[in-house]
Amino acid sequence: MGHLCPMPTYRALGVMSGSSLDGLDLALCALTERRGRWSHAIIKARTVHYPQALRDRLLHAMHGSALELARLDADLGGFIGQACKRFLRGERAELIASHGHTIFHRPELGFSTQIGSGARIAAITGITTVCDFRSADIALGGQGAPLVPLGERLLFPEFKAFINLGGICNISLHGPDRIIGYDVCIGNQALNHLANEAGVPFDRDGELARKGSLDAALLKRLNDLPFHRQRPPKSLGRERFEESVLPLVDDRSEALEKRLRTMVEHIAGQLAKALKHAEGPVLLTGGGAHNRFLVERIAACGRAVLVLPPKTTIDFKEALIFALLGALRMRGGPTALATVTGARRDTVGGAVHWAN
Repeated sequence: MGHLCPMPTYRALGVMSGSSLDGLDLALCALTERRGRWSHAIIKARTVHYPQALRDRLLHAMHGSALELARLDADLGGFIGQACKRFLRGERAELIASHGHTIFHRPELGFSTQIGSGARIAAITGITTVCDFRSADIALGGQGAPLVPLGERLLFPEFKAFINLGGICNISLHGPDRIIGYDVCIGNQALNHLANEAGVPFDRDGELARKGSLDAALLKRLNDLPFHRQRPPKSLGRERFEESVLPLVDDRSEALEKRLRTMVEHIAGQLAKALKHAEGPVLLTGGGAHNRFLVERIAACGRAVLVLPPKTTIDFKEALIFALLGALRMRGGPTALATVTGARRDTVGGAVHWAN
């Protein structure tokens, strides 16, 4: 049994854990399809912060043992399942769509690993759960990312360009015949790591970066990283941050504010270059959209008109879109676009764990 009969409306809970480890985003959504057009409403949403011990395990999992990774997959699935159960108390959901937490992203080697056992989520909540959205696309030669552009096309058709300022910054450009979407650069993974030096989880409003001066030599080294010369489709994982970006920004002989300021300029410059041919206003979402200084620099470096939607959309757009991808999976429809990921064809992705 691979999919359900299409329903006009789904009440689906989207679950997203981003690479910046800000927490677990939960969004209960009503998704309605009429004559090929989707409408949506976020009924309620919440970010559940990870306990410090679990956050540390997630942060260091890529350097641990196979046994620890298997345990963490089960433990994170249990944590997500309990968080969903508490969040849904008194609410109805027909479906949970969980992105999981990415540990490894190596499409060039044929895999991308998101943990957070969907079987445990379904067992704890009693709700059918879709997970592992990326593997099918990678098996067909794609990057497995980004997956969000399909949801953007269906849920936000009034926009033709999008920026997501997460742990990794990505864009999508929607033309009349095809969508191009790709990861542009490391984002909050680097900014939050640097903010941790000051004893804070993130640089609120970019105030630390605003105080710093620009390091031209560091900026050149960041801009000269080989990834930025690659043509799309392309995607990033935490591996690239630790291998390529972290050694450049972690030089504590330079002032923290200077390194933060330079990283902001790198992000803004790379995004402005990627948006050079964007049409119309650009919808800006993700945690970095709350960083006023970063948004100012993106606007200053390019000509794009940036639109900041309501806070719920800024914070939960990805969870909303994974709720939609879960509904599309249950209908047997595509969940990834070949023009975005580079796969041989559009892909119906996602492992389904049926509630008993």
